[in-house]
Amino acid sequence: MASSTREGGVRDGEIRLWREDGWWIAEDVETGVTTQGESREAALDNLDDAVALHRGDAGRDPTAAELRALDIDPADNTTGDREPPDVLE
Repeated sequence: MASSTREGGVRDGEIRLWREDGWWIAEDVETGVTTQGESREAALDNLDDAVALHRGDAGRDPTAAELRALDIDPADNTTGDREPPDVLE
């Protein structure tokens, strides 16, 4: 495994990147979040998304304009008083 540290310690913002079985693996050392991709860039892009999700910095409700761009009427995009499915809890 490759590491950005020479003394074996962890540095703020440290990311480890290595090849394994034809895939690039990227790990955020601080959070332990690990992703993979077919290229270094893909692995790092996936890591950015995964770390954001891990920290709660990603995900939001779509805007009305985004829904309309997908041919979804924003007025129809409500859950009302229904509880979310078990898989979303």
